[in-house]
Amino acid sequence: MPLRNILILTSCQLISATGAIIMVTLGGIIGSKLATDPTLATLPVSIMVLCVAATAIPATVLMKRIGRRRGFALASLSAMLATVLAGVALATESFAVFIAAGATFGINMAFTQQYRYAAAESVDPENAPRAISYVLLGAIGGALVGPELVKYGQFAVPAVQYLGTLLVLGCLYILQSVLFLSLGPLRGEGPEKDAQPTRPLTDVAKQPLFIVAVLGGATAYGVMTFIMTATPLSMHVHDGFALEDTAQVIRSHVLGMYVPSLVAGNLIQRFGVVRIMSIGAAGLVGACLIGLQGQSYMHYWYALVLLGIGWNFLYVGATTMVTLTYSIGERFRAQAVNEFGVFGMSAAASLLAGTIIHLYGWFTLVVVPLPLLAFTLLGLFLVRRDPLMGRMRTQGA
Repeated sequence: MPLRNILILTSCQLISATGAIIMVTLGGIIGSKLATDPTLATLPVSIMVLCVAATAIPATVLMKRIGRRRGFALASLSAMLATVLAGVALATESFAVFIAAGATFGINMAFTQQYRYAAAESVDPENAPRAISYVLLGAIGGALVGPELVKYGQFAVPAVQYLGTLLVLGCLYILQSVLFLSLGPLRGEGPEKDAQPTRPLTDVAKQPLFIVAVLGGATAYGVMTFIMTATPLSMHVHDGFALEDTAQVIRSHVLGMYVPSLVAGNLIQRFGVVRIMSIGAAGLVGACLIGLQGQSYMHYWYALVLLGIGWNFLYVGATTMVTLTYSIGERFRAQAVNEFGVFGMSAAASLLAGTIIHLYGWFTLVVVPLPLLAFTLLGLFLVRRDPLMGRMRTQGA
């Protein structure tokens, strides 16, 4: 397996995960301080996720035109701009500017989510599950660095809390942009890229395996975003836990999201993508059930860690499954549809999270995802013998 692209993408994943953790940890907390209406506290994070969904198709179109290398580098600069806007929002106590920062950061995240496709295109098809998993491992570093930047950077600039954190993060995004410019060639690039056979997008999108792959990815990200976005508000604002305790739960959650990447790719190759996705969906159900048991620190911790593990298996599996449904010449259009579905669901979940946690509380919040998870498990059961699954077995032979 070529190491150059994987190492670059893993390093860039670390930086992006650091930024995402900081935004999730501070988004609702800063929002609650700047917003006049407490139900709008998570609006900047919701706008961020909404912009991920809205930018998913334009991001794919742009990278088809200028290539992933330059597309990713430009996206890193947009994230740096987001940190500047967030700093201005804090200095001026402007909720509107903080919303703009969330929107700009969301544009970056639409590109960030496509690192996994670049990983799959850096290797032969049979190694795609492992490449995807290894790149996602970079987020483990983000899980360690992000909370530390929040903790030690929040008072680094005494006049403006959290500004020091944002300054360091902005510098990391500049470094990330430089790293992307050294990314090596990917499958499907070059003079032969336009000669690849393609089908109409409707033919790709109506495949049962494609539908279930999008459903799996949307469920994984939607449920994870829904609960994770609400957790800092529930713990810190409603239940009175210290910021350090809240950050520790989010850190453990993110480790739960990405540590399984050490084994997820190999498990998919050994046991099949449907089985691993089903285990992931069951894990998300388990996280909701733990959340129903109470609101102590350990209840939050166990629920959020299991939420992360379930997300990993379902999301990595869904990404692997969707790559089975298109040819290399069809990849950008199929990926655009998948990204829009996944992050459209995530945006809706984020928008609902703040309102539900404020009006109805934690216990109602963790019940809401259960019907969607049941529907996803049913879809996985129905496609377990899909003929396209033979592609993975053939490639791995």
